Amino acid sequence: METLNTLFWKNLELLADGSTLVVDRPQGSVHPRHPECIYPHDYGYLEEILSSDGAGLDVWLGSLTDRRLTGILCTVDMLKRDVEIKLLLGCTPAEMDEICRHQNQGFMSAVLLPRPVELE
Repeated sequence: METLNTLFWKNLELLADGSTLVVDRPQGSVHPRHPECIYPHDYGYLEEILSSDGAGLDVWLGSLTDRRLTGILCTVDMLKRDVEIKLLLGCTPAEMDEICRHQNQGFMSAVLLPRPVELE
């Protein structure tokens, strides 16, 4: 029998696997409204999955060729006054830490939840 934790990660992975990924902010690009913000990795969204802001579910991509779900970020944006999750696909532990630090700047805060090793 699956635990709730296992089901949570499995369902997130099913959503990611069955969706179209759009990278609209490649690594090194500048945020359209905040020029001081440079993306450390490819950033985009899943077209078919809605996030709390009504847009596609945000995704960070790492360097691993296997684009499996490696973690999530839970974010708070004080400017937009919203809370979201962002999927981390194909990220090494170091990349997940780097992305989390990037999301913890200015008006943003984030908590990293790596996918449990036993579920990989």
